[in-house]
Amino acid sequence: MAKVKGAVTIDENRCKGCDLCVVACPTDTLMLQPKEVNDRGYHFAFMKNPDNCIGCASCAIVCPDGCIEVYRMTLQQA
Repeated sequence: MAKVKGAVTIDENRCKGCDLCVVACPTDTLMLQPKEVNDRGYHFAFMKNPDNCIGCASCAIVCPDGCIEVYRMTLQQA
């Protein structure tokens, strides 16, 4: 049976740190950067637990700025 793995890319310079993606993530993958800010002065989102991502795209759907892209990969298990 194949396992689905997800990957998220976030345009950190466009992210305004609204936290909607963090709340929408069912697998606790995303988090706002606690110490760093982007060029606009916002704490941006990043993948805190990349191995948890299932590629559901909930984060990308709720992002008001469209700065999140989600990719899904199928991994074959032996």
